[in-house]
Amino acid sequence: MPTVLLLGAGSDMAVAIARKFASEKYDIQLAGRHTAALVPQQQDLQLRYGIQATSHAFDATDYNSHAGFFAGLPVQPDITICVFGYLGTQEKAQENWQEAAAIINTNYTGAVSVLNVVAESYAAKQQGTIVGISSVAGERGRQSNYIYGSAKAGFTAYLSGLRNRLFRSGVHVMSVQPGFVDTRMTQHLTLPPLLTAQPEAVATAVFKGVARKKNVLYVKWHWKYIMLIIKLIPEGIFKKLSL
Repeated sequence: MPTVLLLGAGSDMAVAIARKFASEKYDIQLAGRHTAALVPQQQDLQLRYGIQATSHAFDATDYNSHAGFFAGLPVQPDITICVFGYLGTQEKAQENWQEAAAIINTNYTGAVSVLNVVAESYAAKQQGTIVGISSVAGERGRQSNYIYGSAKAGFTAYLSGLRNRLFRSGVHVMSVQPGFVDTRMTQHLTLPPLLTAQPEAVATAVFKGVARKKNVLYVKWHWKYIMLIIKLIPEGIFKKLSL
């Protein structure tokens, strides 16, 4: 069976993605900081779908461990999906560097660190798929979340460059822009229903996107055009808006 590695496997989106791929008979590798918390998910996947599932300790910000983590997996995954992220608090990050660093290091530095390792392995084999869950917040900086948005902007640019580099090696890189997703990370926010996806919808979109070798995936199509409009607003006007 093909194998999927989920980095940040404890999130609501990751749980839904794991179930979707498992239902299509992919073996699943769950990676996260709290492996004990992943065991019930691992057992559920095995019992529910009859596939092999394993749990592995992984810390996005422990950069020196990433090469050993990937080399130590029992099977090298065919697909690696980077799901982890940290929304943080914009107001706190403006005043507290540790909060800002946590946002930047989780959403950008940690993702680049581990995906560099994955990319080298896939390039050497000339096969594999890398999926990065980024954010529409990275498409233009807004006062309400520009530290998180800037980290995601960097991640989106990284994925674009990685896709450009690995194309001739036969490696597929897909950037995912989910927009608003109804998860624990956003439960404190009031989200517009029309623009908000459920984790299961994200999972289905990711599975189909991988199968179709999409380059950039907007889970809800509205976001592609909303962000196009936002990016076209002249800076002189944009800086006066409360967004």
